[in-house]
Amino acid sequence: MATQNQWIVAGADSSIHDEPHVDGSRITVRSIHEWVENGDLDPAAVADRCDLDVAAVYHALAYYHEHPEEMRQVERARERAIESNRERAVTGPDDLE
Repeated sequence: MATQNQWIVAGADSSIHDEPHVDGSRITVRSIHEWVENGDLDPAAVADRCDLDVAAVYHALAYYHEHPEEMRQVERARERAIESNRERAVTGPDDLE
């Protein structure tokens, strides 16, 4: 498990993501929220699987709840991106024709 302090980088301040993520990683706040609060993983399991300090997971969850409007915008942007790319997605052999 990582032992360095890791903080959250806002999407506007990031050179690798357009959404908030754990500094020094590509793990997004949205993903951590999904795994912990809508999935079946506890913060310690997420930290272990992602090689993060458990404090970074809690920082991500706090960031999610402290910035509700920003996170709603992130979710809307993601939904728009998924929808706009749906036509190009290959989901089976029939899509290759």
